[in-house]
Amino acid sequence: MSNMECTHCNLSFPKDVMIEEDNDLYFCCKGCQGVYHLLKDDGLDSFYDKKGKEKLSAPLAVNEDASNFDLDSFKQIYIKTTADGFSSIDLVIEGIHCSACIWLNEKVLNDEAGIVEVNINFSNHKAKIVWDEDTIKLSHIIDRIRAIGYNAYPYKTGTKNEINVNKKRDYFSKLSVAIFASMNIMMIDVAKYTGYLTSMSDDAKFMIHVAEMIFASPVLFYSGIIFFKGGYFGLKNKIINMDFLIAFGAVLTYIYSWYVLVSGSGHSYFDSVAMIITFVLVGKYLEVIGKKNANDTIDTIKSSIPYEATRIKDNEKEIVSVEQIEIGDTIEVKNGQKACVDGKLISTYASFDQSSISGESIDVVKQKGDTIYSSTINTSDVIVYEATTTYANSTFNSIIELLENSLNTKPKIQDITNELSKNFSLIILLLSIATFTGWYIYNGDFENALIVSISVIVIACPCALALATPIASLIGISWMSKKGLLLKDAKLIETFNDIDTIVLDKTGTITHGVLEVVNMSNKTLTKEQLNILYTLVDSSTHLVSVAVKKYLNKNFENLEFINIKDIKQIAGLGINASYDNKILYGGKSQNTENKYTNFEFKINDIVIVRFDLQDTIKEDATQLIEYFKSQNIEVFICSGDNEYVVKDISSKINIKNFKANMKPEDKYDFINQLKKENKKVAMVGDGVNDTLALSKADISISMASGSDISINVSDVIILNNSLKSLMNSFYISKRTYKFIKQNLFISLIYNALTIPIAMAGYVVPLFAALSMSLSSLLVVGNSFRIKRNLNKKDI
Repeated sequence: MSNMECTHCNLSFPKDVMIEEDNDLYFCCKGCQGVYHLLKDDGLDSFYDKKGKEKLSAPLAVNEDASNFDLDSFKQIYIKTTADGFSSIDLVIEGIHCSACIWLNEKVLNDEAGIVEVNINFSNHKAKIVWDEDTIKLSHIIDRIRAIGYNAYPYKTGTKNEINVNKKRDYFSKLSVAIFASMNIMMIDVAKYTGYLTSMSDDAKFMIHVAEMIFASPVLFYSGIIFFKGGYFGLKNKIINMDFLIAFGAVLTYIYSWYVLVSGSGHSYFDSVAMIITFVLVGKYLEVIGKKNANDTIDTIKSSIPYEATRIKDNEKEIVSVEQIEIGDTIEVKNGQKACVDGKLISTYASFDQSSISGESIDVVKQKGDTIYSSTINTSDVIVYEATTTYANSTFNSIIELLENSLNTKPKIQDITNELSKNFSLIILLLSIATFTGWYIYNGDFENALIVSISVIVIACPCALALATPIASLIGISWMSKKGLLLKDAKLIETFNDIDTIVLDKTGTITHGVLEVVNMSNKTLTKEQLNILYTLVDSSTHLVSVAVKKYLNKNFENLEFINIKDIKQIAGLGINASYDNKILYGGKSQNTENKYTNFEFKINDIVIVRFDLQDTIKEDATQLIEYFKSQNIEVFICSGDNEYVVKDISSKINIKNFKANMKPEDKYDFINQLKKENKKVAMVGDGVNDTLALSKADISISMASGSDISINVSDVIILNNSLKSLMNSFYISKRTYKFIKQNLFISLIYNALTIPIAMAGYVVPLFAALSMSLSSLLVVGNSFRIKRNLNKKDI
């Protein structure tokens, strides 16, 4: 009985088992029938035009209840909240076979109300989905994916490493076969070429050709399958890539060698087939190792995450996984153990090694109420603290996510090189055809024309061009993470290179941001006035308010909080409030004719007391300014502090350009004005009052000690709050960009020199393959010089 193809999946089955419909539609199962009509009803039947004759698996039968995806326990582990308040998750879509499958999934999900973003990666079938929880539930999203014949499950970070390990293992296996076969062919070649010089019988020549064919075949069809697959998918997407060139050149050589073997005339090139695949595979394998080694930086960072924690509940201790920790849980950490989530210290005293976060090796002393960061090591006795985040939202996990996201992005220059790579392979193929035609017309020697044209195909290296940017970016970003720096986007590497102006906030950036009260104008305040002041400064997290509160705690006893009302923060000025029909103010002083930061406390516009505060300049501030000047970067200090304070700080670190008494909108306007003058501006700050300016700059940089808002709007986060790291962000980015341009130069010069030589007939395919592999390795090796040289330079 004849077989019929299923209308949905194109798989063939006997006609008597098919589900037939009146309009000549045939389905192998009810699943395919249901999906077909679902797409038809939703107006998505153009999927079948895009799919063509691609065979699919039958729709996946999934019995799992999708409502499990809405459980709180699932959300805590896998779902993140974006800056806009939407929910986000990474899923693996099971059942994807081609680009039509991706189009269908993205189309179906984007048509759903409440879904904000859907992006599916074809190479690993990983989907990033962002949605509005108030409009649509994740369970409904999963049901929609299942309804069209696919399945979805959460993507785990370990999956990527597993893929890299498997890829390395696969390449090693194929390379081992290729090297073994090639070495045997080389030994046979000794007899072959000796025979050509001393004369050889036809029978002996035939046996040598057969032996070479036996060894070359597994190299081409097993080891070389990588290039066949790559070439196939390239053609499927209407792209002629490097894999296609290698596969095409090797197959042409193999077919011609078979002709020589059968006809008994001419020279076979089975040895060249094996060597082409082997040499290029060696280059590919070393590229895989290079990328894996760079990615291992993330794996090393991830190894700092503890997998279990000791939770104290109802006076009982229990060992739980970090995913089970909830906000408010009490966690015990013994000496030498790592904190699993962020929290507030309950114990009176502790010390922590925070090098995994900040890169600083000196232990940080903590007191009751201080913040404990995930992955930091307890270097004191047993302590307990209260969890203030879940594992998914902890500082360290957020750092890993930012790092992974930056590695997944690419500089603008890579878009250009990608376009060059796409067109490059097509040009090479046309040049090869032209070379064959020219040589055949010139001397009428088919064999010579074929071998020269194959050499042109093999020697060209779009791979080096394609590798030039990503390998350097990967190494640069990974190295920056070790220096206590987080880039949110790889595109910033290129932007850093264009910066000609930098605007620095003063407090917490140039200075340590730890203000101390050096003078209190009136120490005869009443008990009520002290309590009002104490409550007022407690309502603000500004550095000045914190310093005043600390001073009051140290110098006055039995302070109490009182019920003040209408508390209002005035950006750049201070705090307003009311108490017992009195208007309260705490903030900037009108008397700013001194080098101190001033804080005035007023009741009904009458000054009750004024505090003079002073900060200290960070040790590397002068070196930082000298570095910027050496790079022809103009430096400004913009501060909300009074002119005398800002002028004093500026003069000490040799900065001529400074702006004082600046409100948040003033900083914003100043940066906006610089940009109107065609300046490329970087802004460095750490406070809420810097947020507007940070959002306007070409590159925004925040100290990790700054406010959550300023960190959220920043492109770069300096984890250790060090000015040396701020220098590193510029130095490493500029150096990485320089190496990207070097790599592009190397790959372009290589092709410009070698392709004409190959077209002139001076290169055989074997040496063409070796040359092509060396060009890729040269790009990879040059990229690794980025961090190697950094080790020698104390910056």
